[in-house]
Amino acid sequence: MDSRFGSSVESVVPDIGAGRGPSWLDAWLNANAHRVVAWRRHIHSHPELSRAEHRTTAFLVDQLGRIGLSPRLLPVGTGLTCDIEGTSAGPTIALRADIDALPLTEATGLPYSSTVEGASHACGHDAHTTVALGAAMALATAPDLPGRVRMIFQPAEEVMPGGALDVLASGALDDVDRIYGLHCDPRLPAGSVGTRVGPITSATDLLELRLTSPGGHTSRPHLTADLVHALGSVITGLPALLSRRVDPRTGTVLTWGAVHAGEAPNAIPQDGVLTGTLRTADRDTWAKLEPLVHELTQSLLAPLGVGFDLQHRRGVPPVVNERDSTELMRAGITAALGEQAHADTPQSSGGEDFGWYLEHVPGSFARLGVHSGSGRIKDLHQPTFTLDERALLVGIRTMVHTALLSLRS
Repeated sequence: MDSRFGSSVESVVPDIGAGRGPSWLDAWLNANAHRVVAWRRHIHSHPELSRAEHRTTAFLVDQLGRIGLSPRLLPVGTGLTCDIEGTSAGPTIALRADIDALPLTEATGLPYSSTVEGASHACGHDAHTTVALGAAMALATAPDLPGRVRMIFQPAEEVMPGGALDVLASGALDDVDRIYGLHCDPRLPAGSVGTRVGPITSATDLLELRLTSPGGHTSRPHLTADLVHALGSVITGLPALLSRRVDPRTGTVLTWGAVHAGEAPNAIPQDGVLTGTLRTADRDTWAKLEPLVHELTQSLLAPLGVGFDLQHRRGVPPVVNERDSTELMRAGITAALGEQAHADTPQSSGGEDFGWYLEHVPGSFARLGVHSGSGRIKDLHQPTFTLDERALLVGIRTMVHTALLSLRS
């Protein structure tokens, strides 16, 4: 095996959908399954953080160029698009993968673990990238493709407001009719793919509240503004007030992640910081949250005499799957793997910048099962996250069949 691809793959992972066709897809996977696993392990070993995905981009350009495709770098310098041209005129279907890693140190102990301290593919983007690369190479062998498939290898999904905006700014979706994506889900077994019509992820904003006070001695709180008390009032009060001002059916959730104030037990501090995330599954609610949060924060703090500065950083919109595209994806899953492979999936409070694409073109985003079926679930965004590599071939089959059905719809 080429040493660039890291540890050798001694056995080919089972192809759960083998024999379901089309014949050219079966032939490609039979000949290249070992390469698919090797690609994933290579990418996994060499993670790159958001907007620094230079080696990953170069690797993709090299692999796609080897089979005669013409990848195009995004203007931001990382990420790329690549078209597989059909044999006849038809729609353009986009398949998207994200290529960046998380700022986490891996703790899996795998022989192909991250070689980069403080970076790892703990969200499965190495699998997403591999699935898209495999789908592109397989589709390039199709004898009859009634339209165009555009592969989008997107940078910077892990930072808000997300690299999807870079893709949109490049014009890559201007002539696209539908777009599809997959995301690893350790709660689903390998061999299954979860779909959902409507919201599948939530809008995600970041809140940073800075409070200021003259400070003072804890024996004389009446002579100053008690900043720690004010922080506590916001910590408990703001989520409670939001729950009475926002429809609970929207899945709106405010959760604080960090609070910092003071050093000494007998000194009221002069400043403090509170940070958290605000999420909602409803697009209209998302548009109204920023002024509402400011209004409620002001009402909580006004009687307490502290100064405040609220930074409300809007992140990504919810991913709202379009019905027809989701039905096409469900049909693609059945064609690729059988009816038993399809699973329903609940709406998540997690954020995903795929939502930006769905504000421009119809599409659908699905959950790729990656649990081996034994042992405890190792969740996303954890240093111990691992996945069953059978899911790689499942993902390729799903994306290829979904693209074919969409081109012919």
